[in-house]
Amino acid sequence: MEPINRDPHLWRQAKARARFKASLYTYFWVNALLWTIWALTGRAANPIPWPLWATFFWGIGLVAQGVGVYGYGLLGKGQMAEREYERLIRQREER
Repeated sequence: MEPINRDPHLWRQAKARARFKASLYTYFWVNALLWTIWALTGRAANPIPWPLWATFFWGIGLVAQGVGVYGYGLLGKGQMAEREYERLIRQREER
């Protein structure tokens, strides 16, 4: 059941952040497993560790997803100001 007064923009942003956090969690555990497998098997066969490729390229995608969700200065100043304004409105309403 959804609350009646839910802001659709903030709801989309919350879902995007939740998806990003789930992706980050999956990235961490899958890469931990890959590096463990690499460490326990014949790692002397190749000077470049094979899990490096998954960690690197998946990490690039994860960084792009994080920037898309959180912004970190790559959004236009108007959008950043709008987000800050919305944050301040929420803080005021909580009081």
